[in-house]
Amino acid sequence: MSLSPIIPILLVPVGSAALLALLPGYRLTARLNVLASVLTFLAAVALFVLPRPEPGNYLLVDDLNIVFIVLNCFVGLTAALFSAGYIGHEIETGRLTPVYVRFYHAMYQLMMFGMNLALLSNNIGLMWVAIELATLTTVLMVGIYRTHEALEAAWKYFILGSVGIALALFGTILVYVAAQPVLGDGTPSMVWTRLVAGAPRFDPALLNLAFVFLLLGYGTKVGLVPLHAWLPDAHAEGPTPISAVLSGLLLNVALYAVLRFKMLVAAQPEALAPGPLMIGMGLVSLIFAGFMLYRRRDVKRFFAYSSIEHMGIITFAFGMGGPLANFAGLLHMVMHSLTKSAIFFGVGNAAQVKGTQKFAEIRGLSQSHPALGWGLALGILAIAGMPPFGVFLSEFLIVTSTFARTPALALLLVFGLLLAFGALLLRLTSLVFGPPEGSEHPARAAPVALYLHMAIVLTAGLYLPGPVEHWFQNVARLLG
Repeated sequence: MSLSPIIPILLVPVGSAALLALLPGYRLTARLNVLASVLTFLAAVALFVLPRPEPGNYLLVDDLNIVFIVLNCFVGLTAALFSAGYIGHEIETGRLTPVYVRFYHAMYQLMMFGMNLALLSNNIGLMWVAIELATLTTVLMVGIYRTHEALEAAWKYFILGSVGIALALFGTILVYVAAQPVLGDGTPSMVWTRLVAGAPRFDPALLNLAFVFLLLGYGTKVGLVPLHAWLPDAHAEGPTPISAVLSGLLLNVALYAVLRFKMLVAAQPEALAPGPLMIGMGLVSLIFAGFMLYRRRDVKRFFAYSSIEHMGIITFAFGMGGPLANFAGLLHMVMHSLTKSAIFFGVGNAAQVKGTQKFAEIRGLSQSHPALGWGLALGILAIAGMPPFGVFLSEFLIVTSTFARTPALALLLVFGLLLAFGALLLRLTSLVFGPPEGSEHPARAAPVALYLHMAIVLTAGLYLPGPVEHWFQNVARLLG
């Protein structure tokens, strides 16, 4: 098959990682990191206009993963732009040394390669390896400050992530065992397109057991409760650009794996429906995170729990299934990625100008740093689900589609949304309004990426272009 449209999406990041690992100097590697991210994003956009390659034994391009790939490469680009200034400022202020950031940009591109490879994989074994690679690179980046807290967060992430990936590996093996009698030994029993075609003849009991392990395993990476314990620490102690990537991208990659296997199980009529398990974990994550938001005193830890809340909403929507709920879940995933990464861009700059991540010492940003304060206000209002932002539209569709089918579940969903809404508005008032408090470090300009993301989220809430809507509808039907 012709691989030309997807070769740069994989080769640019991995080639750049090898080059960046050899180059000294932060400024040069920061520029090359941005350049590599630009080239990868352009290659992803080219998938819309160039002919799609036929599925092979290892790589696949379809409507579902194009959504994830383009989003992944876009946020990867804006995070690279933000990272260049953010990490440079950390070096100037002495929080990081050139020795600590020697391989930072190489690890960044290797992480992007792992996520892109996972999204493009047509082989369930290769997808598992790629997600593990992305996880290991982010573990190293979470511990980059080398403080006791950062190393503890990285170690916790490594241990819990390893447990999750081991469960996912066992689920992958069970899928292979179920497919082997039908598709034969070796590679054919690991190719996703062949698995879906042959799924009606697989042993339903094995598929049921496999999906439980896969949901628990990849659900650890998604940050679903009770498998979420690594996520708040990783966000709080790692550099803010990596927090943006974790919330905006890596959680989505793990969710993508869950969706692929959900489609596989749904193709076997005698297997148990995977939806109820996803609905249950989604609701528990939403409500638990909503309560925990009120107890957070660290600004990055607070928005880490907000990510758990929203991944619960998305998992719930995909668990409900059907064209409307799937459409809403897909839209919410995109809106959350753009909004939450924008928030972390703003939070990162706020923490640098105030010299702290504590809510009590970051107040009155609209007066002390108006561009930064109002940008954060837009982000928080959007993630809280206020109209006319795109998050409101997706949440409205999720709630109305659930009310039409299961009103009792809709009440629990609305309760969780209102719970989180109250916590977000409470923190909005303290962060943005009132008299400024906290020490003042050299002022920094509000990140352009913050306003770029918010412009897209606002536009999506007001008007969703016809081609984009049609594309999302196709994906929603594909998800079943």
